[in-house]
Amino acid sequence: MTVIANIYLKNGVLDPQGKAVHHGLDALGFDGVKDVRVGKQIVIQLDETDETKAKAEVEAMCEKLLANTVIENYEVEVKK
Repeated sequence: MTVIANIYLKNGVLDPQGKAVHHGLDALGFDGVKDVRVGKQIVIQLDETDETKAKAEVEAMCEKLLANTVIENYEVEVKK
């Protein structure tokens, strides 16, 4: 089973990489962009067949290692 963890900075946390991307988009003429936040996506293959258990396992991984929960939020999605 494939489980995806999307990890991104919490609101209010400075995102210098997002600012750099925003500046680059402005320089390329994409004037309608209001804000850019950069995150990361981690794709995990599990042997688990139960979707609820797979999601809970990856959420535990995020809490313990994958995300810095002081400054980051995460969302976990199970792909079928």
